[in-house]
Amino acid sequence: MKEDALRKLVEDRWTALHAEQITGERSLRVSQLPVASDSGSLAVAVDRSGHRHVLVPIHAHRKVRPGLDGPVLSLRKRALEDEETYQTYADLACMRNDLDDLFTELCVDVLGAVEELPDNPVKALYRVLDRWRTLFQAQAVPLGPEQLAGLFGELTVLNRLLVKDPSAHRLWHGPEGHHHDFTGGATAVEVKASTTREGRRPRIHGLDQLDVPEGGNLLLAWFRLQRASGNTAGTAFVDLVEQALRLCDDEGALLNLLAFVGYRPADSSHYHDVRFVISEERWYRVGPDFPGLTGRALVDAGVPVSILDVEYTIDLSGETPAPLPSDQVPQLIEGLIRESA
Repeated sequence: MKEDALRKLVEDRWTALHAEQITGERSLRVSQLPVASDSGSLAVAVDRSGHRHVLVPIHAHRKVRPGLDGPVLSLRKRALEDEETYQTYADLACMRNDLDDLFTELCVDVLGAVEELPDNPVKALYRVLDRWRTLFQAQAVPLGPEQLAGLFGELTVLNRLLVKDPSAHRLWHGPEGHHHDFTGGATAVEVKASTTREGRRPRIHGLDQLDVPEGGNLLLAWFRLQRASGNTAGTAFVDLVEQALRLCDDEGALLNLLAFVGYRPADSSHYHDVRFVISEERWYRVGPDFPGLTGRALVDAGVPVSILDVEYTIDLSGETPAPLPSDQVPQLIEGLIRESA
């Protein structure tokens, strides 16, 4: 359905709902739309306060993204039931009547996006919300070479997780300031990437980055990257980002994580010529014999920990510690996902 037709459809439905008599029995006056998804038909609604809503059908066990709770927009999970049907929705509402016209345009975008992605309507909803949000964001400072290499390494691991579980972006806690890049239950993964041609000397940030989770395991994934030239060599940085967005089940949540580390799709033109080749990959299990300095080790040694902002370099260039066999890495990734289920 074309935009003009969608716009007239929702405006006519909202006008009719506003004209209906308000009763104490119904918190919403609802009108189904001829826009279908695999989860059911979309609907518009008006509440007792006259606020407009668009209802996107979701599975009853599906969670709705938190954090959008006014003062302009509200997003919540809502179940509606009548004598014949029971349906759960992602309920997007405009809490300011003076912005109804703008909300109509947003809803037209949502309906159009669902028509293009009927098998995942809530993802279509998130995609539209995030696109609108970028209109009001300032341009970010481009990422530097070291930041790009580090993010490339983390996205490489993230995409391997997402292939197994579309919700695995929830394991990526590094952008939020956690001392480990990925954490599940008792397993954590720290990712290091370097563009140096010789040696393996990752930089460790803080006394807790090599702290093994209590009763669990810590893995360090190390990548040697080579900056590629030409159109065919290596993997494009922006392609790696797009792959992650395509694989995950909540683009908006992933875009927020990317924003925390300084990347936004609006700035992708800065990175179109950035391509890397992974020339070496090693995974290590961090244990008692692994080189490192941690707060826990200092406490166990009776040394008071009163030093802040500790950074240091470890050397993994020799034969010890030995990396894990490559065939164990897929098993570790599977285990990390199982722990988070």
